Amino acid sequence: MFGAGSVGCYLGGHLAAHADVTLIGRPAVLETLADGLTLSGGDRPARVVPPGAFAVATDAAAAAGADYVLVAVKSAATAAAAEELAQVLGERPAVVVSFQNGLHNPAVLRAALPRQTVLAGMVPYNVLQTVPGTFHRGTAGALMVQDEPTAAALVAALTASGLAARTAVDIEAVQRAKLLVNLNNAINALSGLPLREQLGQRAFRRCLALCQLEGLAAFRAAGLPVARLGPFPAPVTARVLGLPDRVFQRLAAASLRVDAQARSSMWEDLRRGRPTEIGSLQGEIVDLAAEHGLTAPANARLLELVRAAERAEPGHARQWSGAQLLAEVRTVR
Repeated sequence: MFGAGSVGCYLGGHLAAHADVTLIGRPAVLETLADGLTLSGGDRPARVVPPGAFAVATDAAAAAGADYVLVAVKSAATAAAAEELAQVLGERPAVVVSFQNGLHNPAVLRAALPRQTVLAGMVPYNVLQTVPGTFHRGTAGALMVQDEPTAAALVAALTASGLAARTAVDIEAVQRAKLLVNLNNAINALSGLPLREQLGQRAFRRCLALCQLEGLAAFRAAGLPVARLGPFPAPVTARVLGLPDRVFQRLAAASLRVDAQARSSMWEDLRRGRPTEIGSLQGEIVDLAAEHGLTAPANARLLELVRAAERAEPGHARQWSGAQLLAEVRTVR
C-alpha cells in the first residue's frame, strides 16, 4: 500500500487478513500503528488489526517484491511516487492500481511504469483518522477497479476482506462521476461541519449543484461520458441537490446516510496544515471548461477560497455558513 494515509491504512488493514500487506507511508502515520490499527464504520463493529498482521515501511524499496501496489498518495505526489516505484519495481510485472482522486493519476503512473500494468481504481467513501491509529469510514459504496484480467485477484481479495468491490468497464466515466461527488470536499472543508450536517443544509447543496452543473457542461463540451454512481443520473442529481430540505430528504435519503463523524479528506488536510487536492478537483473543472471555451466561476471561486484556507494557520481557516458561501460563489457568476 503506497501512500498509507487514511484510505491506505483502511484498505491495507482489511486486506491484511488475506494477503501479505506492507503499508508504506509517512513516519508520523506509521508510528501510530505500533499497537496495530483499528478499523471502524461501514455499519460494522470496530475491529483491531494486530501489528503482526502487516508490515510498515517509509521507503519505496519495500514495494520491490509486491505483486500488487495500491497507490493512495495525494494527486500532487503522484509523479514523485511513480519515479520511486519505477526505480524499485524495475522489470517486475507488478500490477499498480491508482486508488486516488482526480482523473489523470493512472496516466502519470503509466508514463513512468511501462513495464507494469497500471489500472485505474475508485474509492467511493471517505475515511478519516479519528484518533491516532483509528481509521473510520463514514460513507458507503463499492470499490471499483478497471476491468482487466489482472484485476480479478485483487477484487477477490478485497471482497474476501469484507469490502464491496467490482470491476468497471468504463472506469474513466466512473472517475468523472466520482470527481463530481468530490467537488463537495471543498464545500465541506470550508463549512467546518460534519458531512451529514453540511449536506442537510440547502445552501451548501446549492453550492455543490452549481459546481456539478459546471462540471457536467465541461464534460459535455469535451464529449466525455459520466457514469451513474448514485440513485439518479448525474444531471438529475445536480438538480435534486437544490431542492428544499424536506423534499431532498425524501428523494435522496441515501445521500444523507452518513455517520456523524464523517468529514471530507480536505477538511482533515486543512486541519493538519497539509496541501489539499483542490487543483485536481475544482481545478480540473476550471481547466477543462477553459479548454472548451467555457467558464466555471463557482468552481474557480471555491478553488481561490481553499487556497486562502491553505495559507491560514492549521485549524484557523475561516468557517463559512451556507448562506455566506452560496453568496460568494453566486456573486462571481
